Amino acid sequence: MVASPTPTRDAEYTAFVRSASVSLTRTAYLLTGDRELAAELVQEALVRTYLAWRRVRHGEAGAYARRTLVNLNIDRWRRCPASPSDSLDRPDPVDAQQRVDDRDEVVRLLAELPPQQRRVIVLRYFNDLTEADVAQCLGISVGAVKSAASRGLASLRTRYAPVREGGLE
Repeated sequence: MVASPTPTRDAEYTAFVRSASVSLTRTAYLLTGDRELAAELVQEALVRTYLAWRRVRHGEAGAYARRTLVNLNIDRWRRCPASPSDSLDRPDPVDAQQRVDDRDEVVRLLAELPPQQRRVIVLRYFNDLTEADVAQCLGISVGAVKSAASRGLASLRTRYAPVREGGLE
């Protein structure tokens, strides 16, 4: 049952949306590599957060919405396990001047990581969450977070070097 809206509840939620939308959108984009899909995930996460607004502890709405966003992305990935990097353009190795800007480059590199590593890297380093917070958000152990972060960063380092040198191998 959905609680009836009140002016205070709506004002609090509106303020939350204004403060959290940029961060949630960035997180969704880094997880998916697709602006439209990211916008859809953010919208769905915000709707679910609104529906649970009375149950969300004061000050934890951002964590609740972020966890909802990550879970929605996991559900989407399970339904359609195609690699997100399949839909992304590859930088042209011949013409380094025509390559995409650094932000797009990061998204492409992230898209090549396995989903678990990508989630950990995005939450840990782009959202500045602690290892414990990432573990709680994803429902995994702190050790699994450390392991996925280590493997993900190592993979990014090896993939980043060829891009910087003028092309992908």
